[in-house]
Order: sequence, then C-alpha cells, then structure tokens
Amino acid sequence: MANQPRVEKVWVVLLISMTVGATVLMALGSTPPSAGPFCLSSYYKINPVEAAVTSQAAQVPYRWNCVEVYYSGTKGGNLEQLAALNGLAYTEDINCHFVIGNGVGDGDGQMTSTEKWQKQWSVLPHKTWYGSGQTIRICVMADGVAVRPTECQVRRVGALIEELSQRFEIQRSCMYYPGDWPQ
Repeated sequence: MANQPRVEKVWVVLLISMTVGATVLMALGSTPPSAGPFCLSSYYKINPVEAAVTSQAAQVPYRWNCVEVYYSGTKGGNLEQLAALNGLAYTEDINCHFVIGNGVGDGDGQMTSTEKWQKQWSVLPHKTWYGSGQTIRICVMADGVAVRPTECQVRRVGALIEELSQRFEIQRSCMYYPGDWPQ
C-alpha cells in the first residue's frame, strides 16, 4: 500500500496528458491527415501488379526483352484523358503498354494496362521513341519538370518492372528510365 500515492500520481498525469493531447488535436482541426505513402488505405484502392500484368492473349516467355519508362508530359490524367490529349479517338490507340496514375485523374500508383498489352502487341516507333518491337513501354503520369513522379508511382513502377523482368526474363541492363528518374 506504500505505492498508493504513486499510482494516484501516475493516473492524474495520464489524465492530464490525455486531456492536453485531445485539446491539441481538436485545435488542429477536424480534417483527417492526408493519405500519404505511409497510409495502407491508399494501397487497398489500387490493383495488384500481378493482375495488371495478366493479358487476354497468351504470353510467350521471350516475347519481350526491354522495358522503357517515360513521362506522359502532362500534370495528371488517366488513360482516356491521355488518349484525348494525344488526339486519339480511342484508348486502344495509346502507344504504350501500361499507364501509372499520380492521383490527378487516376489513383496514385493506379496501374492500367492498355489494349496493346492485353493483345500483346508492340508499340509503334514515333518521334520520341525508337525502341524495338520487343520493348514494353510504361507511361508515368507526370511531366518530369513541374510534376515529378510520386513516391507511390516510383514504387509501383519498380514492382511492375520486377514482375515483368521475372515473367519475361528481362535483364536489368535492358531497363530504361528518364534521366531524372528517382532511384
């Protein structure tokens, strides 16, 4: 019973600290913290990499031998908006295999496979790309200057490339990123 005054003091200090903590939280406002990269709820809203990599057409192990990651040149958007910005009538005409959203128009880290990936078709060379018919192109929704890729996009691209490299035995030396890509 000699500890009785000590226990009472601990309870009083605990009660005071909880009251002060609750008062501070109420003073900060009623809005919840933003869902940052630490928030698991944001990851439940995005599709698994394995689901994005599956396709309607049969996947042959040596069909692909290279991966290129590039910026969309936009501040955000999704597959439909990207098609419209490129003057395309249909999303099937997008010249990449995957689009990774940044939270503006599509979920942050949301991975969308295009019709070209679903049918295992090659993308067409054009003015900003001269890859081969065995190159997988991944479009990251960002312009690389004013809008940098988010941490979630970087992680999702890494996970996608890891899955693709295992599935198609693509060497690390055949992975191409924008010059300022965060490592």
